[in-house]
Amino acid sequence: MTDLGRQPATRPIRWERGSSKPTTALQRRPQQTLKPPARSTGGPRTQDDPERRGGGTISIATTQGDVAPRLDLRDGVTRPWRLLPQPEAGGRGRGGGKRDDWRREAEAPRGHAGAGAGTRATLPLRQVSSRTSPTEPCCASCFRRPPGFSLGRRSTRKNARSRACAELLLSLSSAFPSWRFGGINVARDLFSIFCEKSKDVKKRRSSEADIPHHLCQEVETCYRLKMPEDFYHFWKFCEELDPDRPCDALKSSIGLQLVGPYDILAGKHKKTNKSGDVNFNLHWRFFYDPPEFQTVLTGDSKMQYHVGYFRDMPDELPVWVGENEAKKGCMISQVGDNIFTAVKLFLSRKLKELPDKKKSGILKAIDGKLTETTKKLGYSLEQKTAKMKQRDKKVVTKSFHGAGLVVPVDKNGVGYRELPETNADLKRICKAIVDAPNDDQRLKAFAPIQEMLTFVQFANDECDYGMGYELGIDLFCYGSHYFHKIIGQLLPLAYGLLKRTLFAEIIEAHLADRREENVDQLAV
Repeated sequence: MTDLGRQPATRPIRWERGSSKPTTALQRRPQQTLKPPARSTGGPRTQDDPERRGGGTISIATTQGDVAPRLDLRDGVTRPWRLLPQPEAGGRGRGGGKRDDWRREAEAPRGHAGAGAGTRATLPLRQVSSRTSPTEPCCASCFRRPPGFSLGRRSTRKNARSRACAELLLSLSSAFPSWRFGGINVARDLFSIFCEKSKDVKKRRSSEADIPHHLCQEVETCYRLKMPEDFYHFWKFCEELDPDRPCDALKSSIGLQLVGPYDILAGKHKKTNKSGDVNFNLHWRFFYDPPEFQTVLTGDSKMQYHVGYFRDMPDELPVWVGENEAKKGCMISQVGDNIFTAVKLFLSRKLKELPDKKKSGILKAIDGKLTETTKKLGYSLEQKTAKMKQRDKKVVTKSFHGAGLVVPVDKNGVGYRELPETNADLKRICKAIVDAPNDDQRLKAFAPIQEMLTFVQFANDECDYGMGYELGIDLFCYGSHYFHKIIGQLLPLAYGLLKRTLFAEIIEAHLADRREENVDQLAV
């Protein structure tokens, strides 16, 4: 695109008299090689004036009244234009034309340069500059830039667009102060919304957690994953509760402990002799955790309750926060899109189950502070946000863990192919394999799985990578070591085809060291 500060001069906007719809247009005139004429001390600027070139305009025609505001993007000045008829070719007068031009009928003040006293000049578009107020006309020799509205040549395209929108809305509100729809001042309210939205964006961007940059880099280097901002904000929240031991700030009150990447922030990896040999992607990785899941909080050790981030892509931020109890099975439940919401939901369940009123006072105090901090930081407290619902629409299959799998599918449906067996039938096949009395019976029970592996090969050849991905995750979630060899063939290949290389490395390492207990890799 051409920079807004360098756009060529515009042609007049034509407006059919019988039109019932307002129109907005941005028209450009092709660049021409023109010789600048001799400058005069006064009078309106001619069409060959070089100062008329190099700018673009936005003009608005409306059916309400005969005056439309016009925003000049070169200097940011808003000018009114009056609808005047254009005569036919070779004709004269004001009433003979079939089409109309937006022109300004500017009356030069008495004694001003460029016009006779009391004369009225009808000037074409882009030929007149006025003061900041659209209701104060002036002659062509007055050219002033209002402060804060100039779009300099060094402005980026994004900033230019934003400022142009703001100026356009401001011009509407000033030119049509009584333009209402259903009792609402449309232009003024649009401008107010635009300003408020800009303030909210700036406020959200400036609310970064005060964590040293080298610590953030160390976390992302160890895990090779990008952490969201709420991860660091929750660390600061726990530091306020217990500055000496932030990881244990919630352990005595609600039974939650900060683990996983929080151990890097706490410096625990530097206090053990085996930190050099630790695979941090296995650190606090429970038995049923798929590569997409990253544990950050743990609770009841008997049920192996833990909370973590769930990602669809290793190079992207998490899509939501989930919870799982490894002793019960592989199901992962959604608990919001940030850690604050996940802890609040856990705390709410804890309050309902707690009979002791004395201890409930402590929990309510933490709940109040947690809610206040969450709202202050601008995070949602909903268990299912709109962003999570949008992600659910991309899910091609729920799989055994219930979190759903997302793979790219084109408009022709290429990318995913359903398994020939339902989840219930596949679980029945897996159960027959695991419960087989001997190896001969187990080998026979593997026949449906072998057939599905053949279908997966055909699907991969036809770019339906989601089929092998689904089968591999389902067998992993079933949890039997009899399927580890097949999982080792399916999932690394599927992750590689889907360009999720880190997940392929995690599943290979996890299958080689899949534990039901002692998942803390930093424990001595």
